[in-house]
Amino acid sequence: MPPPGGDVIGRRRLDTHVLALEALGADVTLCPRGGLECRVEDADGRLRGAEIFLDEASVTATENAVMAASLAEGETRILNAASEPHVQDLCRLLRSMGVRMDGIGTNALTIEGADRLSGADFTIGPDYIEVGSLVTLAAVTGGELRIPNARPKEHRATRLAFGRLGIDFEISADGRELFVPGGQELSVRTDLQGAIPKIEDAPWPGFPADLTSIAVVGATQSRGSVLIHEKLFESRMFFVDRLVAMGAQIVLCDPHRVVVSGPSKLYGRDMVSPDIRAGMAMLIAALCAEGRSVIDNVQQIDRGYERIDERLRSLGADIERVG
Repeated sequence: MPPPGGDVIGRRRLDTHVLALEALGADVTLCPRGGLECRVEDADGRLRGAEIFLDEASVTATENAVMAASLAEGETRILNAASEPHVQDLCRLLRSMGVRMDGIGTNALTIEGADRLSGADFTIGPDYIEVGSLVTLAAVTGGELRIPNARPKEHRATRLAFGRLGIDFEISADGRELFVPGGQELSVRTDLQGAIPKIEDAPWPGFPADLTSIAVVGATQSRGSVLIHEKLFESRMFFVDRLVAMGAQIVLCDPHRVVVSGPSKLYGRDMVSPDIRAGMAMLIAALCAEGRSVIDNVQQIDRGYERIDERLRSLGADIERVG
């Protein structure tokens, strides 16, 4: 396999993936050009069930371990497993395809490998990162937004974190729909004794790391100061220089922390999207800024937000894809 791609937001460790596959009996070799060669030496070509303790609760490493264990011989127990909604969806899909699995939604998964998988019908759930991004977009532009089939229970940590910025949303009586009221007065809610609050990411069910860039833009439009701490990647916060150029009051404390004071009047600028979430953050900033903004390298945004220009136009945004 060639080296994986992805956002350039810091080191992307493959060690957890390799350790999980090796525990199941795979022989993994690093190729001279950086790719991986994976083999199973057993005569029947099957992996063997094992107990795996992941050295970090990596989403994709958990998914790779779960898929490998689903056709491995015997029982596999995965500890310190990630439990994000898309991990749970994958587990439920595999269970509907004939894999016996317990512990879905927890950090301990028990999987009994199947001889083969059967077909199944499955509905993919909503992207909770996209939902959180759209909630922020509506709040900072003063718009009203209704998002059906959003699985609101997946947004508890987001609601708590965004609430520190004064961003709120309502949940419908049937528990399926999110509603963002228009014209919210955004104001930072201080901690006890007026202390500056902090928004920080954490493994599920904590606040998602992929929403920290979005939260920074929300903070630029909220009255008061807030510390935003992204613990996972050491380069994610470097995009804030684009927001500063637009007029945002942001202090980059170190690669992981920024202090944002608002509200700031933003002005349109020409920018380049470095990754999916920073690109969406820039797009949100551009839509609440005065004047025209141009964002290059938008294929990064497209990777995480399908047809975003068309969908935002349907909400009234003045946005056009060029080239």
